[in-house]
Amino acid sequence: MSGQRTLGINGIGRIGKLTLWHHLGRNDFDRFVVNTGRTVGTSLDSVIQYLVKDSTYGQLHRWLGGLNAKKDCCVLDEDKGLFRIQGREVRILREARNPKDIPWRDNGVDLVIDCTGKFVDQHADPDTPGGALRGHLAAGARVVIQSSPFKSKQKNVPDPDDAIMMIYGINQHKFEPGRHTVISAGSCTTTALAHMMRPLLERDLTRRMITAGMSTVHAITPSQPVLDAVPGSGAKDMRKVRSGLSNIVLTSTGAAKALEQVMPEISRIGFMADSVRIPTATVSLIILNITFQSGVDGDGKPLIDRDAINRIYRDASLGEAAGLVKYTEEQNVSSDIEGEDAAVVIEAAETHTRTGFIDVVLPSGDGERTESIPVTHVKVFGWYDNEMGSYTHRLGQLTSYVASTL
Repeated sequence: MSGQRTLGINGIGRIGKLTLWHHLGRNDFDRFVVNTGRTVGTSLDSVIQYLVKDSTYGQLHRWLGGLNAKKDCCVLDEDKGLFRIQGREVRILREARNPKDIPWRDNGVDLVIDCTGKFVDQHADPDTPGGALRGHLAAGARVVIQSSPFKSKQKNVPDPDDAIMMIYGINQHKFEPGRHTVISAGSCTTTALAHMMRPLLERDLTRRMITAGMSTVHAITPSQPVLDAVPGSGAKDMRKVRSGLSNIVLTSTGAAKALEQVMPEISRIGFMADSVRIPTATVSLIILNITFQSGVDGDGKPLIDRDAINRIYRDASLGEAAGLVKYTEEQNVSSDIEGEDAAVVIEAAETHTRTGFIDVVLPSGDGERTESIPVTHVKVFGWYDNEMGSYTHRLGQLTSYVASTL
């Protein structure tokens, strides 16, 4: 990326807004072009007020510079949508909602992050009615990163050759400049789950997984109504329209399926996943359950136990996953993790293991023989700030990584 480094952001919902915060805290881009697709409030000042204040993370200038930091934002040109924020120029585009009509080319934008959650089909043509992710490419961007998993209408069809799902710290090295132009950054849960699974898959002791499953106790999201709402046409899950502030809501998650795209070795495991939404603003918790074929030492003691699992995560947090996996032996609640810059925080005090023996009947010559196999079930708890700390920071690192190749 030569000349003035410009990042395009489509959509300023939770992830779009926090993406701007993240990159204002780094030095990888000189200016930002943000597409809202409509007028926000009564003036550019309305946009600024929305962008610099947050009910979860506080005010932008304090988030960047601490308690005594000074606010630095002012309108430069109302008509052109230009303002300065914390020393960087931001331009707001308010005309086009369809990606192919957004003037990225005219604004010198090579890289776009689509944070709308609307354009998720990696196969859809730029001229698809209502818009498509590839419309950003038609509008002048060289690469577009989607802040959610792909969801194609074409079932059981391989991804196009130029499309890839990447999670920073897991498989970003697979990015090929000039080939990959449509990227998914997965989801917050997929990001945390991948970083919980990777250390286990990379150790001989814990590589022999029999089956696995996870539940995420997940903070509320903007898709949930404040109060009970009328179901839309064709709605199948009546729980999704119930008040997110008044209920614990059982729902599904595509994290396990998405995990297979970034870690193909997972496909051999019967991995299950589900989600429980709770009325908190941010920070979620993965409860990971894995059954291993274990071994025993000379005294008959299982080789996979609580200390062994915690040692794996502690070593990963100090080694290959430093800054991505954090390990704590403290007793935490969700608010302690808010803003924590880590893909996942392992709550080591709650790691549990149990080993039993199952009889397996095996063929032997003309008959059969029975062997007793040690099997260890492991439960691990992993916190993640599903908005800023875990997901947006990893999305930002991935964005900077891709930008460095353009």
